[in-house]
Amino acid sequence: MTPMTTGREKAAGEETVREKAARPAAKRAMLGRLSWGLADQAASSMTNFAVGIYVARSLGLAAFGVFSLAWVTYGVVLSVSRGLATDPLVVRFSGVPDASWRGAVARSSGAALGVGGVIGAACLVAGLALGGSVGPAFAALGVMLPGLLLQDAWRYSFFAAGNGRKAFVNDLVWGAALVPAMVIAARVDTVAAFVLAWGASAAVAALYGCLQSRVRPRPTGAREWLRAHHDLGYRYVAENVSTSGASQLRAYGLGAIVGVGAVGAIRGAELLLGPFLAVLMGLSLVTVAEAARVLRQAPHRLGLFCLVLGGAQAVAALLWGAALLLVPDRAGAFVLGDVWSTASELIVPATLGVAGAGLGTGAAAGLRALAAARRSLRGQLFASACYVGGGLGGAAVAGTVGSAWGVAAATLGASAVWWLHLRAALREHHQNPLPEVRTP
Repeated sequence: MTPMTTGREKAAGEETVREKAARPAAKRAMLGRLSWGLADQAASSMTNFAVGIYVARSLGLAAFGVFSLAWVTYGVVLSVSRGLATDPLVVRFSGVPDASWRGAVARSSGAALGVGGVIGAACLVAGLALGGSVGPAFAALGVMLPGLLLQDAWRYSFFAAGNGRKAFVNDLVWGAALVPAMVIAARVDTVAAFVLAWGASAAVAALYGCLQSRVRPRPTGAREWLRAHHDLGYRYVAENVSTSGASQLRAYGLGAIVGVGAVGAIRGAELLLGPFLAVLMGLSLVTVAEAARVLRQAPHRLGLFCLVLGGAQAVAALLWGAALLLVPDRAGAFVLGDVWSTASELIVPATLGVAGAGLGTGAAAGLRALAAARRSLRGQLFASACYVGGGLGGAAVAGTVGSAWGVAAATLGASAVWWLHLRAALREHHQNPLPEVRTP
């Protein structure tokens, strides 16, 4: 054995020892970031849950259905903002140097504000034109959209930097501001008042986010941001909008087929599963950033990471649904009021749907980390088509309960498709690994 060979083997051995020694620290760091992510999602879940419960008890089934229509419309707009502004930020600027992160955050948050301003103006005009019971709610939503989207953009930005604690604190500020706002809205006792209270408290948290990050959003940099990340942004918009748009189409179609009260019943069942639905909706806050780190540091472990992530969510959703079945009717009526009687009939199919979605989001996070935008778009379009078809087809056959079972079947089937796409994307990545792309 030559001295040169011995030196190489020694260096390789030292490198292996260093890698082994660094693994526990890396795992602790990941667990810490995931813990803050779970804490933030818990705060977000509690906020959404509290708003839904308070509005349901205050307004009754029909008015709660109107509020739910505004809620799902916000979900569509949020999907546009995330696809254009914050999803590319998480994929390409997670764990980058501070100077690069700050410049990217200024432009991406400016893009989120721009989306809120443009679509908010359209909602305001549409709401004023509609009138009736629905119009004021949409007009109020239009006014509040910029603040709502900016608050969400700060959460993504903090998780991209690996600082989930700031996202958690920001959500706590929103929750604290929400309490007096909801009390005032209850005195007015209209759907529009509740929408304004919800949005105004988010605006308070959005302003606080500027202080936390010490970054000022740059709406003038929105065009530069969109141009630099158009290869991901527009596909992510299509993917995200297909998700939230499917929920909106189902809600509108269900209202037309069965009635607005059915929309309130579905929303009531979703509220019962609120903690897990909120985690699913905001999953990319934590898991895409973490999956991107796993891909850079140990690409062979990405598949297992996604499987553990999705499987844990599915099991947790099933356990939560089983616990809901044990809730006495008196306790359920105390929480949801008149909405409980119809929402409680949907617990089983809603739980299966959430479990299927949780399993699928593990694969979706892996596709995002791989920047496999084409595959993730195909998977999401298929899942959205199944969701709308199952939801409305079930409604036509068996009303509200049929819609819930149709969505459950569609979600479980779509989860299998997500995993097939991830398997193919991992195989392609191992065969043709591409260098990571970051825009300065």
